[in-house]
Amino acid sequence: MLIQPAATTSTPEVALAIITQGQQWLLQLRDDLDGILYPGKWGLFGGHLEPDETPLAALYRELQEEIGYYPSAATPLWTETEERVTRYLFHVPLTCELSTLRLGEGQDFCLVDAAAIAQSRVFSPRLQQERAIGAPHQQILLRFQGEYSHKLAPVIRA
Repeated sequence: MLIQPAATTSTPEVALAIITQGQQWLLQLRDDLDGILYPGKWGLFGGHLEPDETPLAALYRELQEEIGYYPSAATPLWTETEERVTRYLFHVPLTCELSTLRLGEGQDFCLVDAAAIAQSRVFSPRLQQERAIGAPHQQILLRFQGEYSHKLAPVIRA
Protein backbone atom coordinates (compact mmCIF):
# COMPACT_ATOMS: atom_id res chain seq x y z
CA MET A 1 0.00 0.00 0.00
CA LEU A 2 1.47 3.34 -1.08
CA ILE A 3 0.60 6.36 1.03
CA GLN A 4 0.57 9.68 -0.79
CA PRO A 5 -0.09 13.11 0.71
CA ALA A 6 -3.54 14.55 0.22
CA ALA A 7 -3.78 16.64 -2.97
CA THR A 8 -5.09 19.65 -1.10
CA THR A 9 -5.62 19.86 2.59
CA SER A 10 -6.17 22.56 5.16
CA THR A 11 -5.14 20.31 8.04
CA PRO A 12 -1.51 19.70 8.92
CA GLU A 13 -0.11 16.37 7.79
CA VAL A 14 2.26 14.22 9.86
CA ALA A 15 4.08 10.95 9.25
CA LEU A 16 4.40 8.77 12.36
CA ALA A 17 6.43 5.63 13.00
CA ILE A 18 5.28 2.73 15.12
CA ILE A 19 8.77 1.46 15.89
CA THR A 20 8.97 -2.08 17.23
CA GLN A 21 11.65 -4.39 18.51
CA GLY A 22 10.23 -7.81 19.30
CA GLN A 23 7.05 -7.24 21.31
CA GLN A 24 8.08 -3.76 22.47
CA TRP A 25 7.47 -0.27 21.09
CA LEU A 26 9.91 2.64 21.00
CA LEU A 27 8.36 5.85 22.33
CA GLN A 28 9.58 9.43 22.57
CA LEU A 29 8.97 11.64 25.59
CA ARG A 30 8.03 14.97 24.08
CA ASP A 31 9.54 18.22 25.34
CA ASP A 32 7.75 20.27 28.01
CA LEU A 33 7.21 23.23 25.70
CA ASP A 34 4.22 25.49 25.28
CA GLY A 35 2.98 25.55 21.72
CA ILE A 36 3.57 21.89 20.84
CA LEU A 37 0.98 19.14 20.86
CA TYR A 38 1.09 16.79 23.86
CA PRO A 39 3.95 18.48 25.74
CA GLY A 40 5.60 16.26 28.33
CA LYS A 41 3.78 13.14 27.11
CA TRP A 42 5.03 9.98 25.45
CA GLY A 43 4.33 9.63 21.76
CA LEU A 44 5.45 8.25 18.44
CA PHE A 45 8.44 9.47 16.49
CA GLY A 46 7.74 11.46 13.34
CA GLY A 47 6.52 14.88 12.35
CA HIS A 48 5.08 17.30 9.84
CA LEU A 49 5.41 16.91 6.10
CA GLU A 50 7.32 19.69 4.39
CA PRO A 51 5.88 21.24 1.19
CA ASP A 52 5.92 18.69 -1.67
CA GLU A 53 7.29 15.98 0.64
CA THR A 54 5.77 12.50 0.60
CA PRO A 55 4.79 10.88 3.91
CA LEU A 56 7.55 8.28 3.51
CA ALA A 57 10.22 10.90 2.84
CA ALA A 58 9.02 12.89 5.86
CA LEU A 59 9.16 9.79 8.03
CA TYR A 60 12.77 9.01 7.08
CA ARG A 61 13.81 12.65 7.55
CA GLU A 62 12.13 12.89 10.95
CA LEU A 63 13.68 9.63 12.20
CA GLN A 64 17.12 10.91 11.17
CA GLU A 65 16.53 14.23 12.96
CA GLU A 66 14.95 12.78 16.10
CA ILE A 67 17.04 9.66 16.82
CA GLY A 68 19.67 9.37 14.07
CA TYR A 69 18.00 6.25 12.68
CA TYR A 70 17.62 5.28 9.04
CA PRO A 71 15.37 2.21 9.01
CA SER A 72 15.87 -0.65 6.59
CA ALA A 73 12.10 -0.73 5.99
CA ALA A 74 8.94 1.26 6.64
CA THR A 75 5.60 -0.43 5.96
CA PRO A 76 2.58 1.82 5.35
CA LEU A 77 -0.28 0.93 7.72
CA TRP A 78 -3.16 3.40 7.56
CA THR A 79 -4.06 7.06 7.22
CA GLU A 80 -6.40 8.86 9.59
CA THR A 81 -7.79 12.35 9.41
CA GLU A 82 -9.18 14.28 12.34
CA GLU A 83 -10.32 17.84 12.67
CA ARG A 84 -6.78 18.99 13.56
CA VAL A 85 -4.45 16.67 11.62
CA THR A 86 -3.97 13.97 8.99
CA ARG A 87 -1.70 11.17 10.20
CA TYR A 88 0.16 8.70 7.97
CA LEU A 89 1.14 5.66 10.04
CA PHE A 90 4.04 3.35 9.25
CA HIS A 91 5.50 0.29 10.94
CA VAL A 92 9.28 0.49 11.34
CA PRO A 93 11.36 -2.34 12.80
CA LEU A 94 14.17 -1.27 15.13
CA THR A 95 17.16 -3.29 13.96
CA CYS A 96 19.86 -1.77 16.17
CA GLU A 97 20.64 -1.48 19.86
CA LEU A 98 19.10 1.47 21.73
CA SER A 99 22.58 2.61 22.72
CA THR A 100 23.33 3.43 19.05
CA LEU A 101 20.45 5.92 18.81
CA ARG A 102 21.01 9.58 19.66
CA LEU A 103 18.16 11.68 20.95
CA GLY A 104 17.94 14.82 18.82
CA GLU A 105 14.44 15.89 19.85
CA GLY A 106 12.43 15.26 23.00
CA GLN A 107 13.42 14.48 26.57
CA ASP A 108 13.81 10.71 26.49
CA PHE A 109 13.04 7.52 24.61
CA CYS A 110 12.57 3.93 25.67
CA LEU A 111 11.10 0.59 24.68
CA VAL A 112 7.79 -0.20 26.36
CA ASP A 113 5.60 -3.27 26.53
CA ALA A 114 1.89 -3.79 25.95
CA ALA A 115 1.05 -3.36 29.65
CA ALA A 116 2.55 0.15 29.73
CA ILE A 117 0.60 1.11 26.63
CA ALA A 118 -2.64 -0.21 28.11
CA GLN A 119 -2.03 1.72 31.36
CA SER A 120 -0.86 4.82 29.45
CA ARG A 121 1.99 5.29 31.92
CA VAL A 122 5.69 5.02 31.09
CA PHE A 123 8.67 5.58 33.37
CA SER A 124 11.36 7.92 32.00
CA PRO A 125 14.85 6.74 32.95
CA ARG A 126 16.29 10.21 32.24
CA LEU A 127 13.72 12.18 34.23
CA GLN A 128 13.21 9.48 36.86
CA GLN A 129 9.45 9.94 36.72
CA GLU A 130 6.37 8.45 35.16
CA ARG A 131 4.56 10.27 32.37
CA ALA A 132 1.38 9.59 30.40
CA ILE A 133 1.18 8.57 26.76
CA GLY A 134 -0.59 11.18 24.59
CA ALA A 135 -4.18 10.04 24.03
CA PRO A 136 -4.07 9.77 20.21
CA HIS A 137 -0.73 7.97 20.36
CA GLN A 138 -2.10 5.45 22.85
CA GLN A 139 -5.12 4.84 20.60
CA ILE A 140 -2.83 4.30 17.59
CA LEU A 141 -0.69 1.84 19.54
CA LEU A 142 -3.73 -0.04 20.83
CA ARG A 143 -5.08 -0.30 17.29
CA PHE A 144 -1.71 -1.54 16.06
CA GLN A 145 -1.56 -4.13 18.83
CA GLY A 146 -5.03 -5.39 17.93
CA GLU A 147 -4.55 -5.48 14.17
CA TYR A 148 -0.83 -6.03 13.54
CA SER A 149 1.21 -7.11 16.57
CA HIS A 150 0.51 -10.82 16.00
CA LYS A 151 2.72 -10.48 12.91
CA LEU A 152 5.74 -9.25 14.89
CA ALA A 153 8.67 -11.51 15.67
CA PRO A 154 8.78 -12.75 19.27
CA VAL A 155 11.48 -11.47 21.61
CA ILE A 156 14.38 -13.95 21.68
CA ARG A 157 16.30 -13.92 24.92
CA ALA A 158 19.69 -15.57 25.40
